[in-house]
Amino acid sequence: MAKYAYKAMNKEGKEVFGVIEADSQALAINDVRNLGLYPTTVREAKKSDERRARKKKGGIGEIYFGGVKIKQLVVMMRQLSTLIDAGLPLLRSLNVLATQLKACKLRDILHEMSGDIQSGSTFSEALAKHPKAFDRLTVNMVRAGEVGGMLEIVLNRVASFMEKRQALKRRVKGAMIYPIFVLGFAGLIVFFLLTFIVPQFAEIIKDFGGELPWMTVFLIGVSDFIVYQWWKLLLIINSSIICFKFLNKIPQFKKARDYVALKIPLIGDLVTKVAVARFARTLGTLITSGVPILQSLKITKECVGNQCVERAIDKVHDSIREGDTIAAPLDEAKVFPAMVVNMIDVGEETGSLDTMLMKVADIYDAEVETAVEALLRLMEPAMIVILGGIVGFIVIALYLPILTLADSISGG
Repeated sequence: MAKYAYKAMNKEGKEVFGVIEADSQALAINDVRNLGLYPTTVREAKKSDERRARKKKGGIGEIYFGGVKIKQLVVMMRQLSTLIDAGLPLLRSLNVLATQLKACKLRDILHEMSGDIQSGSTFSEALAKHPKAFDRLTVNMVRAGEVGGMLEIVLNRVASFMEKRQALKRRVKGAMIYPIFVLGFAGLIVFFLLTFIVPQFAEIIKDFGGELPWMTVFLIGVSDFIVYQWWKLLLIINSSIICFKFLNKIPQFKKARDYVALKIPLIGDLVTKVAVARFARTLGTLITSGVPILQSLKITKECVGNQCVERAIDKVHDSIREGDTIAAPLDEAKVFPAMVVNMIDVGEETGSLDTMLMKVADIYDAEVETAVEALLRLMEPAMIVILGGIVGFIVIALYLPILTLADSISGG
């Protein structure tokens, strides 16, 4: 199959350049038109044309910052499912979606996938070439849908899974906005007190002479450190971040970190529920879509985000490979709640494992929301107490020498 370089006009009237494979020049012209472009020149490609095309990102010639948004992917998957269900061929459906999009990263990807499919690739193979936009879970679900002849159904399931996974992330992240804002604002207030107010009081207090209380000495020492040796503080923070990133690459440290995270009061309960919800939703969606159970477990392992849960999934994988059940190794791992293990056990016995996993996911999505709300309710008074204690300490440390001096003068 020969390669042809083309120049064409897009819907916005801009000239684009690219290289496409085809059996003849006439077919190459037809393929360019199928991409939603209007060809002006189509000729046999040279080496320099291929290099130029690679730089142009597949003929579009525009660079976009950032990746593809989840919302865009969800809409694309649902629309593609609708078009295929209506009887449109996959290639034409992709071209229809690409032409209706404004200039963005997703449009480039759709054009590239269209070209790959024209060259003989399957849809799942075309998706796999864009790992930043489509993860392994999506690729494997689509591959199963292609084999089973239910691609439109699987695409809808992918979209639903993306929506629910994103909703869970939004709930957890959204719950942290308020405490982070309060702590940040309070930190600025304390920084202002230590860098502007405390030094002025320190000068006044030192002029009085006499022995200072330990609280005042400590506060002045902290203030002097921040004002005059702030670079050391930055060095400590940067060194800590670098050290933590380095340690995070060590499997033993990650294992210990995730184990400790599960044991922290309140936080551990939330981490467990998030991991269970991810596990159940991912595995249930993959099994429902026809992905083999062992492959589903490998993909699910990459999505849970906790080493302890990943080890439990590894045990499940080995157990199933040897012909045993899922529930037994999950119970031995002591990570999953007993209710989850029992529901999975019932699902295995009744042959409805995928349905039971989706029910577990729904239950624990709701549990995560409840746990986040409870944690927030406890964090608010805790932050008030901590911040009140810090400000109170500063006030007492500043005024204690003045009160002591006043007592000594009145006593004298």
